[in-house]
Amino acid sequence: MEVLGRSLKRIDAKDKVTGKALFPADIDLPNMAYMKILFAGRPHARILSIDTSAAEALPGVLGVFTAKDVPNNEYGLMEPDQPVLCGPGSNKPYADRVRFVGDQVAVVVAETEEIAARARDLIQVEYEDLPVVTDPREAMQPDAPLLHPELGTNIFTHDRIRKGDVEAAFAQADVIVEAEYHTPMQEHAYLQPEAGVAFIDEEGRIAIYVAGQWTHEDREQIAHALQLPEDQIRVIYPAIGGAFGGREDMSVQIVLALAVWRLHQRGIVRPVKIIWSREESIIGHHKRHQYFMRAKWGATKEGKVIAAQVELIADGGAYWYTSNKVLGNAVITCTGPYEIPNVWVDGYAVYTNNIPAGAFRGFGGPQGNFVAEMQMNKLAEALGMDPVEFRLRNVLREGSLMSVGTPVPPGVSIAQVIEETAKAAGWRKGPEGWYRPEDADDTIWPHWNGLPKPHIKRGIGFAAGFKNVGFSFGYPENSWAKVKLEGGEEIERAVVYIAGAEVGQGHHTAMLQIAAETLGIAPEKVEMRVSDTAFTESSGSASASRLTFMAGHAVKGAAERALWRWQAGERPVSVEFTYKAPPTTPFDEVTGFAEPNFAYGYVAAAVALEVDTETGEVRVVDVILGNDVGRAVNPQQVEGQIEGGVVQALGWTLIENFIQQDGYVVTDRLSTYLIPTVKDVPVRVRPLILEYADPRGPYGARGMGEMPFLPVAPAVMHAMRHAVGVWYHDFPLTGERVLAGLEKAAA
Repeated sequence: MEVLGRSLKRIDAKDKVTGKALFPADIDLPNMAYMKILFAGRPHARILSIDTSAAEALPGVLGVFTAKDVPNNEYGLMEPDQPVLCGPGSNKPYADRVRFVGDQVAVVVAETEEIAARARDLIQVEYEDLPVVTDPREAMQPDAPLLHPELGTNIFTHDRIRKGDVEAAFAQADVIVEAEYHTPMQEHAYLQPEAGVAFIDEEGRIAIYVAGQWTHEDREQIAHALQLPEDQIRVIYPAIGGAFGGREDMSVQIVLALAVWRLHQRGIVRPVKIIWSREESIIGHHKRHQYFMRAKWGATKEGKVIAAQVELIADGGAYWYTSNKVLGNAVITCTGPYEIPNVWVDGYAVYTNNIPAGAFRGFGGPQGNFVAEMQMNKLAEALGMDPVEFRLRNVLREGSLMSVGTPVPPGVSIAQVIEETAKAAGWRKGPEGWYRPEDADDTIWPHWNGLPKPHIKRGIGFAAGFKNVGFSFGYPENSWAKVKLEGGEEIERAVVYIAGAEVGQGHHTAMLQIAAETLGIAPEKVEMRVSDTAFTESSGSASASRLTFMAGHAVKGAAERALWRWQAGERPVSVEFTYKAPPTTPFDEVTGFAEPNFAYGYVAAAVALEVDTETGEVRVVDVILGNDVGRAVNPQQVEGQIEGGVVQALGWTLIENFIQQDGYVVTDRLSTYLIPTVKDVPVRVRPLILEYADPRGPYGARGMGEMPFLPVAPAVMHAMRHAVGVWYHDFPLTGERVLAGLEKAAA
């Protein structure tokens, strides 16, 4: 390989560090107007009336739009159950309700941002408050207030797995471990809050500069709400200031298009811009799901897990978003990357009046893997067995049957990943299996040398994980690319057209490297044309750790076919290619039997930490993260993904305390919702890049962007057990929560 495997400089790096790159908030067009949104500000109410007359009379106001102005007042990535604007006069039943504080009620367009804000505050809304339910376990009860009365229940997804005979297996188990767990919500906290600019382009289309994760899905939802043909909508992604799943659902896209369109109908042809504040961003877009989980697992004294029973309750918040798919992933990962003959799982996604929950790095994997790895570490302890040895006696291998009753897709490497990560953390393999010698701390973590103060306790934890690559459960997964070749005797220029979103992960650089490698040309000869529905077809979403795999196949396929035609004498060449992934199937409604995914990624982590038993402070000292990436297209970018994933996962585990009370957000700014700073990064984060080729991946590559997140939280909890003798089942591990656990254990 000449180009793959090299740490080429990111193609967007220079523009970003010099300020030349334009993010949506940086874009200014001539004669631009400005938008503000009136949010509901209450968790559950019926809107009786909206009076916009004072706002419309304010000098400088160009338009005020409410539910009656939306032709098809609904949207949603999985299910269109959310109004674009809530209020009376809508053509959709129950659109007169607000169901969480961030529901949008009206939009104002004015000559300046200040005038738009003043006008927004002049809008008078009469509400009738409705009962609020914020605990999904309470929302499941028959007498709970209903968020969507037409459905008759707040449970909108129920997945199950029934494999083998769980009760008979428990009767044969030598050890049984039962526990309840809670994993918290998490705010994406990406660098740039939601922003965008909409305008009428040179071909008369409604065009939107915005940050998202799937241009063509954005276009489809805008067209659906406005009841316009998709070819009348154009979505363009400029530079994107982070995403992590938080830009997968709509925020400002539809209302921007609505405003420009309605103004145009009045003869006002003006671009319209909006920039959310951080507070608006925090209440206005979805969060990571909180999960309430119960688990009962059984194992034999020989170290084989023979039964796993798990209940998962996901807080979906006010609307559907992607909760059904997130739940499906959690249902699969809640038994971990292990072959267990008897499995019983029930998973529920439930409506509440909390902020909607949706895609966030890991997409159900962190929650599912958390319960699985906690149970594995507890079983290992109960059996008196090393946690690495115990895992290796149970891991999935080639041909193993998953919990859903079908073989795991080829390319299973979890055993190798666990072994290599364990070795890097000081474990050794002896005649009786894997173990960690007592002197491993001094050789692996030399900066730990010397005795700590008596109130400082040290611990080391281990966890593993797995997660799907690509869309699941029967979705016809595909990705499009086009390659044009120009030149004489030699290829002088290759243009790659791809719609995949560059959200900071280095996607466009990776696609350039795959194209250059396939064509056998220098990377400098490849030009990228990206993320604009005007000249690209769909490459799918920047999610599910899929773009390197899926778009990589599309670019490789287009480049191969273009090269064949070039070598046959055709000049110039233009080839489009759509890669279609191996098919998958949904859960059987009764048994859960399925072939849910065509590929997986595998990961393991060892975490070393210190606990101050006087203050409750937890300081992570060292993290080793082993990640099988199949083939590292750009090793430096892989390292960046690992380091970023580890720090983001540590934020979720230790620091980020998202608080809602009675449906209202308490932590609605970054002074109250704390995220990791440079001082919270461990002394060392050591990426361990492993390359066991995925037989289905382009050049053997498999997706990895989400995987580093998965094992961190359970590895931290295992290290806490090692350090202070307490199992923590709830987090983040704030000082108060750590001290409470110590006091309870002491009592």
